[in-house]
Parts: sequence; C-alpha cells; structure tokens
Amino acid sequence: MTLPNPLDGFTVDRAQIRYLGQDLQRPECILAERDGTLWAADARGGVTRIAVDGTQRFIGQRSDARFAQAAADKSEDFEAKFTQGTLPNGLAFARNGDILISNFGTDVLEVMTREGTTRTLYDRIDGQPIGKVNFVLRDSRERIWLTISTRVNPWTQAAASRVRDGYIAVVDAHGLRVVAQGFYFTNEIRLDAREEWLYIVETTGPHITRMRLQESERGVSLVDREVYGPAHLGGFPDGIAFDAHGNLWCTLVMVDQLIAITPQGDKRVLLDDGDPASSANLLRRMANQTLRPEDMQQARGTIAPWMASITFGGADLRTVYVGSLQGTRIPYFRAPVAGLPMVHWMER
Repeated sequence: MTLPNPLDGFTVDRAQIRYLGQDLQRPECILAERDGTLWAADARGGVTRIAVDGTQRFIGQRSDARFAQAAADKSEDFEAKFTQGTLPNGLAFARNGDILISNFGTDVLEVMTREGTTRTLYDRIDGQPIGKVNFVLRDSRERIWLTISTRVNPWTQAAASRVRDGYIAVVDAHGLRVVAQGFYFTNEIRLDAREEWLYIVETTGPHITRMRLQESERGVSLVDREVYGPAHLGGFPDGIAFDAHGNLWCTLVMVDQLIAITPQGDKRVLLDDGDPASSANLLRRMANQTLRPEDMQQARGTIAPWMASITFGGADLRTVYVGSLQGTRIPYFRAPVAGLPMVHWMER
C-alpha cells in the first residue's frame, strides 16, 4: 500500500511567508540548531548567528593563533586566506559544535569555532590545488564529504559553458581522496535516511545524480551512478534537502523556483518566484553556451533572490528556511511534512 504524499496539492502560500534577519550578506547556506538558533554563511567572511529571539551577531573568521607569526612574516600568509576574498559557502556542524566551512573564495575547507577562530583543514588534494570548494557534509560515521564545482578559473566560465570537471571527495580514516568525478558543476549533496545513496546536485546538468555508497576495508566508494528524477529540471539546481516522506526538495537558482522530486521521480513545483522572460532567456543561452553575466543578473525573484538552499528546522522540523545568493534576509514558511533529521553535533 502506497501512503499519500504530504506534498499532494501543496504549494507555498506567499501570504504565509515570514522573514528573519536583516542586512545579511549572501546567506547562501543555513544551519538550524535544535533550539531554533540559525547560523547563516556571510559574505563578509564569517557566519551570522540568529538567536531564537531574533537578535543576530556576525562572527568574523580569525586566523588560528598558531599561524600569527607566519602572517606577520608574510610567509605562507595564512591571514590573507581569511581577509582577502574569503567567501563562506556550504556549512556543516562538526561533532563538537564548531562549523565546517567550504570557502568558495579561498578554495579551502576550514573549521571555525563559534568565536571565529579559523584554521584550514585542506587546500590541496593529490598535490594539486583543491579547486572551487562548494559544499561540505558530515555523515553519521564522522566522514566529511566535500564537493568541488570546478577547477576552471574563473569559475564563471565553467558555469556558463557546462564544463564537466566537478568532483566529490571524502575525508575518512584514509585521509582526503577523490571518490567520484566528471560532474557538471557539483553543488550540494545529501544522504538518504539510511545513508545508502548520496544525492548530488549537478547545477549545469541541470539535474540531480545519485550514487550508491559501497563500504570496504579500503574505505567508502561511490558506485552505480544514475540521474535521479527528470534529466532536465527546467532550471539550475543548487540546494537540496530531504523530507521525512522521501521527497527531495530543491532550489533552482536564478529562475528562483522551489521544487520537489517525489520518491517516484516526479517533479513538483512548490513555489515559482522567477521572471518568466528572464528565466527563458537564461535557459536558452545556457543551452547554446552563450550565457552572459547580465543574463544571470536579470533572472531573479523577490522572495529569496537567487534561491540557493533549503533547511528544515524548528522543534518539529517543519519550518523551511530558504537561503539565497543575493538576499539580505531569510524567508521561512511551514511545510506539511517534517524534514529528514540531519546528523547534528554532540553537545560537550
């Protein structure tokens, strides 16, 4: 017997959308704590904490004191990594409550304490620069999964021309290593409830791919690659999150739609905030590889401009927070189904 899908007939009621935060800068990724506290990536070079009562505090990244002398000597200028071009993108809680940061500006994986002290975990892989680090995810076995969108510089060239050099790396007992590659601008990733499949956003695919986790004494690997849901989503997927029913919620950046892919692989449009003419132009130019920055700038909504991520929070995990690349606040609304519980940090 197939249970009814809680999303049957559901669309987001714009009148029910509320907002949190003010003067935020590029709140691309949002973490939700069990008590309702939110942590949002901030383009000023750090994370903004929004408390349950709505008060907010920007926490800027500061170099670990162990690197102070190197910064002063300008040799191996660690300070520059955090003050020149830093751009926190994907966030995840470390086991102790610190925040793992995939830094899209400095191309490194970092960890930041809640007071801002920051150190680089990885900036190279196989002896080469790691590339455009996009998203970070921690699983129940304490492995850290990392997506790299491209090694092309500037990255906008890869986004506009559908370069297929994105890859996925994992940090486990064997260190940092590549486990899958050949993706169209790898973006967010999520594991299903049993952590059997890894779901992978290929932004310029534009589709979702999934791969099965295979465990062995040599460590985890990814196999059985397949497209999940429609081969073309009608926009560029960015952020994804599962609900408890198995629907995969997904933002389509620039065309600014929120969709869901059902367990049967069907696409549901939950919210459409895009401009039809600009979205059509964007898709057309991407298809023929003539996409320009002005085309991307023209395509944007008003609720969460350049809709980027989805986070389920609240005591019952039914409050949906939407991250964005050009927004200054965080829209949220109530969902008819709870989100899939994520791996959280263990309190000290």
